[in-house]
Amino acid sequence: MSDSPDAAALVACLCAAWCRTCDEYRSVFETLRAEFGTRAKFVWVDIEDDEAVLGELDIEDFPTLALVRGEHIAFFGPVLPHLQTARQLIERGLHGELPPVDEAPLAGLPARLRTLSRA
Repeated sequence: MSDSPDAAALVACLCAAWCRTCDEYRSVFETLRAEFGTRAKFVWVDIEDDEAVLGELDIEDFPTLALVRGEHIAFFGPVLPHLQTARQLIERGLHGELPPVDEAPLAGLPARLRTLSRA
């Protein structure tokens, strides 16, 4: 991957308003935003309110975390509401220690998520 560490990093949490696990994860996500906010943008994505950003992507497990570096996805998958686990995942992603996720349904997602981070 040609992106430098922390290059245009974005952490997105894809959730649903009706998901009680997402409710639990909200405080974890805000803590992570406070810790990593100088190194990455953070955006909370409601899959129903922001469904245009998701395109054809179907989120089945909540919460789902997307870690984007530049135009590459370093991580995309469900997470448990455990602060230390998420912290380690983000740190590894920001340091370029995770291989890029290259799955067709995720094509274009980094750019679409960035539209929310500018709002």
